[in-house]
Order: sequence, then structure tokens, then C-alpha cells
Amino acid sequence: MNIYVGNLSYEVTNDDLLKAFKAFGDVTSANVVMDRATGSPRGFGFVEMTSKDSGQEAISGLNGTLLKGRSIKVNEARPRQNSFGSRPGNARFGGGGRRRY
Repeated sequence: MNIYVGNLSYEVTNDDLLKAFKAFGDVTSANVVMDRATGSPRGFGFVEMTSKDSGQEAISGLNGTLLKGRSIKVNEARPRQNSFGSRPGNARFGGGGRRRY
């Protein structure tokens, strides 16, 4: 189960996430998302757990708790959306390849 963890302190590391979630079951991966340009944390991350049951327990057990001084938001991660819209041919600058004239 893939879990979104938001409102993270900029001091939280991958190991901190791993330790927090390991209390609820086996953790496959724990990643704090970093800014590509600056290399600094963006304030959220993702944790992958092996079973849905342990993932649900972690969500209910950790949502709203303090981690490094910040109240974290924990919920099931949603599937990633296409940044240019969901319709085929929906180009970044609005055309989708159709000509007007």
C-alpha cells in the first residue's frame, strides 16, 4: 500500500519515516520528496507498506501525530495524474494538434 505523508518538518529524513511506520508493519520504502533544483526537502513524502491492513493501521495511528515538532497528515496515496490533463492530445499549450483554419 502506498501512503502519502504531508506537513513534514524539513528535518525529517527517510530513516525517520521508516522508523515511524515500522511500528505498524513491514515497510518496503520510505522517501522524503526533495526539490530537484535546490536539493532541499519539499515537506512531504511517501511510504510503501507490504500489506493493506498494516497500511490502514499506520494511517489511523499516525495521522495528526507529531514528528519532529510538526503534526503530520497521513492518508492513502492517490494515483499520479498526468500534468497536462487526462484527455489524449491535450497539449501543454492548449492545442492538441487540431488546427482552427
